[in-house]
Amino acid sequence: MDNKSNQQENQLIIGRNAVLEALKSDRTIDTLLVAKGEHGGSVGRIIAACRDKDAVIKEVDKRKLDFLCGGGNHQGVAAYAASHEYAELEDIFSLAKEKGEDPFIIICDELEDPHNLGAIIRTAECAGAHGIIIPKRRSVSLTWAVSKASAGALEYMPVVRVTNLAATLDELKERGVWIYSADMDGKPYFQTDFSGAVGLVIGSEGNGVGKLIREKSDFIVSLPLKGKINSLNASVAAGILMYEVARQRQCKG
Repeated sequence: MDNKSNQQENQLIIGRNAVLEALKSDRTIDTLLVAKGEHGGSVGRIIAACRDKDAVIKEVDKRKLDFLCGGGNHQGVAAYAASHEYAELEDIFSLAKEKGEDPFIIICDELEDPHNLGAIIRTAECAGAHGIIIPKRRSVSLTWAVSKASAGALEYMPVVRVTNLAATLDELKERGVWIYSADMDGKPYFQTDFSGAVGLVIGSEGNGVGKLIREKSDFIVSLPLKGKINSLNASVAAGILMYEVARQRQCKG
C-alpha cells in the first residue's frame, strides 16, 4: 500500500490549517502527531485544543512524520481522525434498558489489531451485545480499517473510549455488572454461568489480559485448546464467548 492510500485509510489530516479546521468542525481527533521541537505558535494552540478534546498527543521524529504524510507539507503537525463518533458509557446502559435486557458489554484490553477490533464489533452486534469499551492509550482506535472490518456494525454498536480501564471496571461493578476475563488457567467457558449483567474482557493479541484487569475481574474463563498452539485469535475467542453468553440468555429467556 502506498503512502497516499495509507493516509486515506487512516484518515490522516496533514498540516496546521487542516488540523485546526477539523478541530473547529468538531471532528473527533484520535491522535495528534507533532514533530519533535514543534510547540510554538499555532502548534501550541492545536496541542491545547486536542488536549481539551481528550485526544492522544504523540511527539514523533520529523522523518517519521515525513514518511507518514507521504511527502506532504505537514508543517510539523498531522492528526488521525476517528471514522466514527465515540459513545458515552451511559449510552450502553440506555441501550440495554431500551431492550429490556441486562447489560452485555465487551471490554477490549489494549487490543492493537484493527481487524480484530472490527471483527469483535461485528460479532458483538450480531450476538446482541450493547456496547464495546476500549482504552484511550495502547489500543487501536476507530480507524478506517476498524470501520471496514466491522462491515457496517459500527453504525449500530456504541464504542466507548475511556482514560482508565481499571477505574471503568470498578464503575461497572458498582452498577451491577459481573466482569469475566478471558485468559488461560480459568474455568472452562461452557461451565461458566453468564447470567445477569456481563462485562466480557478480551485481552491484547500479545499479552492477553493485563494483571490489574485480571485482579479486578470477578471470574476468569478459558477456552480449552486441543491443538499444538497455545492461543486463539482474539476476535475468534471473543466470538465463541459472546455466543455462549447469547446462548445462555436465550435458554433462560
